[in-house]
Amino acid sequence: MLKRTFDLISSGILTIILSPLLIPLSVILRFTGEGKIFYVQQRVGQGGKNFGLLKFATMLENSPNMSGGDVTMGNDPRVLPVGRVLRKTKINELPQLLNIILGDISVVGPRPLTPRTFGFYPKEIQEEIKDLKPGLTGIGSIVFRDEESILSKSSKPHLQCYEDEIAPYKGKLEVWYKKNKSFGLDLILIFLTIWVIFFPNSTIYEMWFKDLPKIN
Repeated sequence: MLKRTFDLISSGILTIILSPLLIPLSVILRFTGEGKIFYVQQRVGQGGKNFGLLKFATMLENSPNMSGGDVTMGNDPRVLPVGRVLRKTKINELPQLLNIILGDISVVGPRPLTPRTFGFYPKEIQEEIKDLKPGLTGIGSIVFRDEESILSKSSKPHLQCYEDEIAPYKGKLEVWYKKNKSFGLDLILIFLTIWVIFFPNSTIYEMWFKDLPKIN
């Protein structure tokens, strides 16, 4: 109940505070790129049920059917010019405040993945975390805040890199969150999310959490 109350109050206040930014951005997107303001993508939610995750439209509408599929790399040619700025600053995620209000996601939780990328998690991790409500941010989002750059630097095809290298460790991080979740932890993760937006190369989370899973 405390978590849901916090979700409603914080997302409502942020929506009001950010409306002077969200409205002009909507106008800019309407008259640039493909003229789309929002993009709704199916993601795996609590209980393994799919829901529509709302984002500002930063990529070509047909991106899921183009090379790269559900996974985006750094310098991905499918990303629109305005979209590059929105993705770098994570502003493209702000429409998900509505998803929080609707109860699809929480402020903090495992980042919701597409059915395909969720399938990259080992089966035991899928079973472990699917009962959690996904989040706008979380430990996986903080550690892998520069995921697109990691994929672009890999010698493997990026879908294979995601499946082999990113998904297993990200899954362990989400399991760690489940075992340690508390309102206090959520507040720390919100602070760390803001911190790494301004200081993207920071590994401050390693100072806070000494017991995070290690990369194999």
